[in-house]
Amino acid sequence: MINKEKFLLKSYELGIIKFGEFTLKSGILSPFYVDLRPLASSPELLSELSQLLLAMLKDCRHELICGVPYAALPMATAMSLASKVPLIIKRKESKNYGTKKMLEGIFKEGQRCVLVEDVITSGKSLLETIEEVEKEGLKVKDIVVVLDRQQGGKELLESKGYHVHTLFSIENVIDILYNHDFLNQSQVVKIKDFLKEKPTVQLSAPRLTYEEKLKLQNHSVSKKLIEIALSKKTNLIASLDTHKSAEILKLAHQIGDSIVAVKLHSDIISDFTENFIHELKEIAAAKNFLLFEDRKFGDIGNTQHMQFTGGIYKISEWADLITSHVIAGEESLQVFGEKTGVVTIAEMSSKGTLTDENYKSKAIEISSKVSNVIGCVAQSKLPSALLLFTPGVNLTESGDSKGQQFNTPEKVFSDYHTDFIIVGRGIYGAKNPEEAAKKYKEEGWKAYLKNC
Repeated sequence: MINKEKFLLKSYELGIIKFGEFTLKSGILSPFYVDLRPLASSPELLSELSQLLLAMLKDCRHELICGVPYAALPMATAMSLASKVPLIIKRKESKNYGTKKMLEGIFKEGQRCVLVEDVITSGKSLLETIEEVEKEGLKVKDIVVVLDRQQGGKELLESKGYHVHTLFSIENVIDILYNHDFLNQSQVVKIKDFLKEKPTVQLSAPRLTYEEKLKLQNHSVSKKLIEIALSKKTNLIASLDTHKSAEILKLAHQIGDSIVAVKLHSDIISDFTENFIHELKEIAAAKNFLLFEDRKFGDIGNTQHMQFTGGIYKISEWADLITSHVIAGEESLQVFGEKTGVVTIAEMSSKGTLTDENYKSKAIEISSKVSNVIGCVAQSKLPSALLLFTPGVNLTESGDSKGQQFNTPEKVFSDYHTDFIIVGRGIYGAKNPEEAAKKYKEEGWKAYLKNC
């Protein structure tokens, strides 16, 4: 078996750890700096490292290896070659041409993937990688790390249920180097004092409460939505994707006390009439919820305006909120006026969606500029002033045969800082929709309170 201490001493000679005063990316002034990339230039040490990392995984069941870009990619490759376990590659950003995939390699949905990281500090890059890998239907349970800087990342990941296997901690490294006269007593004391102060890196700003969000809102619909959430203690939007108006009215009456809004796809209702809308508005007024038309407008502005105001649906006359793509640009969103709240589509929850990181960032940028946009449909965090609407929430299923991928209320509130969960089949497809809605209301509110 390879001796860890000897491996570290040989690696130290490559300059993987430096001591002095270094300003980190987080802004923290650190007495040491770690850079394990020189190991990629030593085939001998890279091979030894792969053996040490694989030894930590001997009791773990995994079918794929993935290195967190970029420093861990050579390590993951060496591990794959030594173990014969297939390697997949996670890009730091998707290509803006070709397949635009974030994950490269051959894999199947449901396979277990171990992640490899060189250094863990805040855990941010690992969480981002986990999210991208899990979006492709893979399962992540184990993470192997060469060096833990002891600044909160390991604890954060373990609190979310992941097993983090670390080869060295920074204190471990310091003790070994001191015992071999590479560090003096004063250097050791300075570094350990720095670690005692626990200069943890904030992963991100904590999620805002609804009361805090309310203060940031300028649109009457977003204010009303949050006020309903606070008064009814619910963040649930029910997507009633059924074909008959009578069934929608029945469901709306049954679940109205548990929701902030009913979301419709009016163009799938086979017997849509003005009277149906009139009755639905009466139920909404009595039960205190809003009407949300999920039209997903996506044409040039003039066409969108006609679709919004005309036809048999006359959406502008009854919808409190509507959804729209941003594909036609900023001005196309202005055709909906200021009365209706616009929710833009930044990401979709279906497998293989083309709403990649570049598209998402542009969509969010546009959404932040337009006054009638109150939020986005997305699967990740947004600027605080925008409301986050997350579809694909289900307590029992992980996906369907048509590419839809589901998340639990706990995951979307914890990982995405969502504001409103959207549930469809979990409610209207339940044996008892009223009880199902109550359950989602309770779980959604519990997840919100837990993650505030």
